[in-house]
Amino acid sequence: MPTARTSRQPAPPAASLAGTATLAAWLTGILATLCCVGLVMVASSSSVISIVYYGSTWAISIRECLWMVVGTAAFLAAARVSPTALRRGAVPAALVAVGLLVVVLVPGFGTSAFGASRWIGFGLLRVQPSEIAKLALCLYAAHVVTTRELVETEWARVLRPLTVVAATCAVLVLLQPDMGTAAVLVVIAVATVVAAGAPLRAVAASLALLALGASAAIAMSTYRRQRLLSFLHPQFDPRGTGYQLIQSKVSFGTGRILGLGLGNSRQKWGLLPNPHTDFIFSIIGEELGLVGSLFVLGLLVTLVLLGLRVARVAPDRFSQLLAVAITSWLAAETVINISAATGLLPVTGIPLPFISFGGTSLVIDMAAVGVLVGIARRAAEPRPDLRLVRSGASAPRPARAPAVRRDAPARASGTARPSGRGAPAARRTRHR
Repeated sequence: MPTARTSRQPAPPAASLAGTATLAAWLTGILATLCCVGLVMVASSSSVISIVYYGSTWAISIRECLWMVVGTAAFLAAARVSPTALRRGAVPAALVAVGLLVVVLVPGFGTSAFGASRWIGFGLLRVQPSEIAKLALCLYAAHVVTTRELVETEWARVLRPLTVVAATCAVLVLLQPDMGTAAVLVVIAVATVVAAGAPLRAVAASLALLALGASAAIAMSTYRRQRLLSFLHPQFDPRGTGYQLIQSKVSFGTGRILGLGLGNSRQKWGLLPNPHTDFIFSIIGEELGLVGSLFVLGLLVTLVLLGLRVARVAPDRFSQLLAVAITSWLAAETVINISAATGLLPVTGIPLPFISFGGTSLVIDMAAVGVLVGIARRAAEPRPDLRLVRSGASAPRPARAPAVRRDAPARASGTARPSGRGAPAARRTRHR
């Protein structure tokens, strides 16, 4: 009969724990650097448009400072939330996100800008539900996969609730319309299931269906078709749909290697639309040149690599998948924004993480990095040895104390003579 064998898994060495603690410090340092760069570039790129709309050079940059204070509080709070609390809030967060995405489409509740209804609120107190949906989907994806993969035997059943929630959020975001954010939501879901070990054939089939859906969405919308055509041939309509991309390329060409100098952008004087939001990377290329652009890109790439490192050292399955989801989200936003500014992808409304001006996006992004820091800190905490029970393998039984025969005299050494196999059970002394 197979017996259970127990073994001890050694606790992580002190050097490994120290390295994990350093990982949390690196994440915090990179985040602080990105926020400082973003604050400086928002102040520089928005100086002209801030005077036009608010009558002050510093109006937009002051708002960015206020949102950064809120984001710092969100970062510190998220870094202290336990995985248990995050898992408990995963389903409610998904329900709230879906509800807000519905409310923003209701006339009279959603606030529109540039032809899209994406905000709820008024004045400075405006919230963008699609940004909340990104973090909520990360939590829900990690929670549902971690929970269902333990009780289900087929991946289709594991992924069914995640597919429903992710598709619902993506469709609601497409109705705003915001195809870039919908793509980010899809990336979050796909990255999570791939990291969880879903069959690549099933993932490929799902991506094919998503590609067909995206093609249909583009074909059914004149607005999306125009953006696609302007991306492929911006010179066909240089004063219309291709104007923004052409001016963005002019910014990079003007900046060259070292740039024109901080604050010396020419495109922000009404030539390039949205210089402090979607196309702030173009202003970075113009003012700081290729060197400054590569520096900002290097910071973002380093943040993504650190996020993947956090996923590798995560202390539990839920934290691991959550780190993958958050990292894929930040990586997707970086790729989409920079590719749109340089003409590699169609123009979308995706901000550059921590750099572009934005209230909800900045706060949610900082909270997401706070979650990564919290996972890294928990991985750095020393843990006791774990006893792993493995069935099906034989193991030596604990030695029994020799039984004492009552009718036999003790030896001179004081030890009892061991009893044989045929000794009655009543004469044996069990040692537990």
